[in-house]
Amino acid sequence: MRWLRTIPARRVPLPCTLRGRLALLALVTTAVWVGLLAGAFNVTLSARLGAQADDLLRTRAAAVAATLETRPDGAIVIHEPADDRALDTGIWIYQGARAIERPAAPRRLQREADRLANHREIFAETAGPYVSRLYALPVLARSDHGRQVGTVVASVGLDPYRTMAHATLIGSAVLGLLFLGVVYLVTRAIVSRALRPVAEMSAQAASWSERGAAERFGVAGRPEELASLATNLDELLDRLAAVLRHEQRQSAELSHELRTPLARIVAETDWLAARPRTAAEQRASHAVIASSAATMWQICETLLSEARTRAAPTPGRCALLDLAHDLARRSAEEHPQAAPVVVRGHAVAAGVAAPVAERILAPLLDNARRYAVRTVTIECARVPGGAEVAVADDGPGVPAGVGPAVFEPGRRADPADGHDGAGLGLALARRLARAAGGDIHLAASAEGARFVVRLPAG
Repeated sequence: MRWLRTIPARRVPLPCTLRGRLALLALVTTAVWVGLLAGAFNVTLSARLGAQADDLLRTRAAAVAATLETRPDGAIVIHEPADDRALDTGIWIYQGARAIERPAAPRRLQREADRLANHREIFAETAGPYVSRLYALPVLARSDHGRQVGTVVASVGLDPYRTMAHATLIGSAVLGLLFLGVVYLVTRAIVSRALRPVAEMSAQAASWSERGAAERFGVAGRPEELASLATNLDELLDRLAAVLRHEQRQSAELSHELRTPLARIVAETDWLAARPRTAAEQRASHAVIASSAATMWQICETLLSEARTRAAPTPGRCALLDLAHDLARRSAEEHPQAAPVVVRGHAVAAGVAAPVAERILAPLLDNARRYAVRTVTIECARVPGGAEVAVADDGPGVPAGVGPAVFEPGRRADPADGHDGAGLGLALARRLARAAGGDIHLAASAEGARFVVRLPAG
């Protein structure tokens, strides 16, 4: 039998539609209840029919015993009634173990009746295709302390009772199957009607998806469950629309931001290829190309960092004061002629990864270094619910007419100020800060420009 273990168990296939599954669930539940009720009914009916057969046997045996007279010597005298054919059917009368009256009956039934002679009150059944039930009633002497002197045995065929029970079982099974069929059809119709609004919502969603429409389901005139579903779907559609707008804006800004450095690279390459250039001119063109490539790299890395930050399942953590000291050290090494960077404040942790925080602060530090006269200041502070890093310089500051517009991509406070840069650093820094759950704003300052970065707490 080892080969039986290798046969995989087959699962019963379920309907593919929700309507079919709900109808099947209702059918199975109803089938269980119908089976239990039908089983209980048939068991009760069988018990009742058996009790009726026993009552009939007791009545007949008692009626026959009433016609018997016992004498002092133990003899039994039968007083025959006028018409005793009904009583004589299936009745044995024994005096002791000897039958004094025996009906015509099959041999099997005769042997069973003889076996019950001289027994106390007892029931018995015969085996075989035609089942009979027998009942033995003792005949007691009126004297001699009620000594048993004979026995009356009554029998009745159980075939009519069993036929009735069998017919009732088949009838209940047929009615149960018909009832289950009706329940299944009615349940499918009811479920189909109940799910019709869901199908309509699905068709609406498919139509809106094809046309790119901005419609929403709304809750007016819908049941409570569908109103909750419609609300959740509307919120999901709003979020998807926001994501699409963000992606579209990101793609547009990326193409816009990369267009300027790419155009400079193409122009310088064409200029170098047009005719021979001096060594100084070649070095200048190479420097422009390298600067534009670095700008493009910075743009791509910042946008990728923003995408990774938005998709990160858990935020990172970094020590802002240590990061500020590291940025100040690298600025002094890379730009020894620039204004020094001074770090102030207390140790505070931010709920963003160190590379993300560095990409947020680096454009602000570069911007401050370009315009600073004597010094650049980085100040870290702990605020309720988060951390702040202020990057300030003592330069000319942001003109009053520009203000928050300085964060727009490609916007520079004064394009003719003689400083390099494509006006993308502040825009990318704010984008990345907002993706990390923070923000950047231009704060009021007595001199120069002061940018404050707000980050979530670590």
